[in-house]
Parts: sequence; structure tokens; C-alpha cells
Amino acid sequence: MSTEPPITALINVMAALRDPETGCPWDKEQDFATIAPFTIEEAYEVQSAIASGDPAQLQDELGDLLFQVVYHARLAQERGWFNFDDVARSITDKIIRRHPHVFGDEAARTPAAQTSAWEAQKAAERLARAETGVLAGVATTLPALKRAQKLTARAARVKFDWPNAEAVLDKLAEETAELRAELPEMNPARVQDELGDMLFVLANLARKLGHEAETCLEGANAKFIRRFGAIEAALAARGKTPAESSLDEMDGLWNAAKLEGL
Repeated sequence: MSTEPPITALINVMAALRDPETGCPWDKEQDFATIAPFTIEEAYEVQSAIASGDPAQLQDELGDLLFQVVYHARLAQERGWFNFDDVARSITDKIIRRHPHVFGDEAARTPAAQTSAWEAQKAAERLARAETGVLAGVATTLPALKRAQKLTARAARVKFDWPNAEAVLDKLAEETAELRAELPEMNPARVQDELGDMLFVLANLARKLGHEAETCLEGANAKFIRRFGAIEAALAARGKTPAESSLDEMDGLWNAAKLEGL
């Protein structure tokens, strides 16, 4: 049985998979661009495992996500850019730098003070990288709702923000009216634009209420799946499928599922 540290064993496994002569044919063909979608998928699966409350599933998914980090580090090492140790060292240094109240001489901070200091530090780091502008550095590859919240949160730091959630709701009503006005002509570009405005306002509303828009939508997705599953089960008990039933019948079953707390 190997006595090497588990992370070393994982790094060596990755090196073997990428070996030009004896490695896996599929792994040898991959690059940053082809692996990136898997990295994003694994991050979402970690989130799903957390929501499930299953420790074994979480351990498994965290391993899958760690493998993605090792994969990217290996690709970089092959190009002579950096290796896994460099990645680990840089994040360690960054965390220490951003927590002087833990690793330095600064006084203890409240969670709110730490959040403010963290953002100030990140702003200074962006400036050092010549990333100028309040919105600089917000990743373009984030899910759209997540990115909308980050963009509006950045703008809010310089007081470009609604005063409260009620004001955002007023803006949502305004955007809803603008979309309604576009419906008679149904110009695809205009409808898409107005739908985008509504979604952007909703993401802003979630931020103002202290919620993650992505998490809210995921909750709604899960609720829809539960309730529609209840519709299918009830129809199956009647010897029917959704395609064989009416909208009124399914709507009644939906409301029944809702009353049952599904």
C-alpha cells in the first residue's frame, strides 16, 4: 500500500493519465477549453451534494472537483506555466493576505467588517493588475443570474443602487409593463431585450433581499419537479398520462399538491 500523501498520489495519477506514451487516449487529447465545462459541472454537483445533506455524496463530489483542479494544474505544468504546488501556494498566500485579523496584528473583525475589507483587498489587487473600473474582473463565464447580482453589487458599493426592495419591485412593475407593450407586435429582438431587463431586475431584487438568485431559481425548479411528479402520479392512479388529460385537470392536481406542501 502506498505511503505517499493522498494529494501526491492524485497528482501522480493525473500525470499517468496524461503520459504521451502510456496515458489514456481521451485524457491525452484534452486541453483547458475542453475540460472547463466539466469543472463547472463538478462545482454544481458539489452544490447539489451540499443540498442533499449526504456526507458521503459530498465527499465524492469534492473529490471530483479537486480532480478538476489537479487536471488544470497538470495542463499548465506541461506548458511550463505553473504546477499544483504553485496553485496551492498562491491561494494560501492570498488567504493569509486577506485575513490580517487572523494571521497578522489587526484587531478582530465582525463578519460585515471582514466582507468590506475582503472586497477592498480584491479591489486593490484588481488595480494592481491594471483592471480599472467598478465592474472590472466580474467573470464573463458566470451564470447570467449570478453575474447580474455581482455586477449590481459592485455598482451598489459606489451607491448606484435602489434604496430598498420596494423600489426594485416598482422597477419590476415598470419593466413588466414595457414587456406587455411589446407583446402585440412580438418583435423577437425587442421581446428578448425586455425579458432580459426583467430578469436583471429580479436578480437585483434577490440581492436586495439577501438571497442568491441562482439558489432561488433552483428551489423553484425543485418545487416544480415535485409538484409535476405529483400530477403524474395522480394521473397514473387514474390510468392516464399528462398527454391524455386536460389543462384544467392537471391544474387541479397541481393545486392539490400545493396544498399538501409539495
